[in-house]
Amino acid sequence: MKIGIIGTGNMGSVLVASFIESSAISPSRLMVTNRTLSKAERLQHAYPKIKIGNTPEEVFRFAEIVFICVKPHEFYSLLSANKNYISKHQLLVSITSPISCEQLEDLLDCNIARAIPSINNRALSGSSLISFGSRCHPDYKEKLLTLMSFISTPLMIDENITRVSSDIASCGPAFIGYVLQCFVNSAVNQTDITKAQATQLASDMIIGMGKLLEKEVYTLPALIQKVCVKGGITGEGIKILSSEMDEVFDKVIQRTHEKYHEECEKVNQQFEVKEELK
Repeated sequence: MKIGIIGTGNMGSVLVASFIESSAISPSRLMVTNRTLSKAERLQHAYPKIKIGNTPEEVFRFAEIVFICVKPHEFYSLLSANKNYISKHQLLVSITSPISCEQLEDLLDCNIARAIPSINNRALSGSSLISFGSRCHPDYKEKLLTLMSFISTPLMIDENITRVSSDIASCGPAFIGYVLQCFVNSAVNQTDITKAQATQLASDMIIGMGKLLEKEVYTLPALIQKVCVKGGITGEGIKILSSEMDEVFDKVIQRTHEKYHEECEKVNQQFEVKEELK
């Protein structure tokens, strides 16, 4: 199986590194390209056996499965310009939430899927969010799920929960990381602890907490209850968090959905051009 990746920004680079380091695919069977080729060439310095395509056309001609890792507003022009090089026997995989499998199926004759990765996949951990087009062949479904299982826990999701699932799985590391950084900063500002000490403690804490959840020692509610002894210090901290944070993530999710719908509207305008030309 030959894999192509068009777009070597943050997530495209994560997929390259994760697929190779998990042994999901041999580097020699992977071709990448990027609008700025020097970014793709930097990946080749890290993984010398991967191939560099000078154009998206080269990648489409080379690969059986092609991951499109460009920005949502770049999809239509990229795919329209290379439509003649995309075989109906290929699998095209989008990694972006604002473009549906249905929209891509309306534009192209090939097999279509969506696989939204997470930065956690770089550690061969976390989830990936999977959706398939209506005419995606079962063999390709199996191949994609197997491929993504090397670097993640693939979860099948419906279109109506795509955004919130991505909020949790893909945006979550940044959201929780920001909260943790605020915790560290406050500890440094309010006490004599050094930033290095607070950062080490916070990092060890979140890693250990993840292992407790991974091993199913505790659920999240049980973990909170176990640490929050009645009448103790933790409970006083929880009172503050409860009063200050209960609505924070409501607002976060509301805003991410607003932005998502803005992106969808822009993308829809591009894809509607095709319908108007029919």
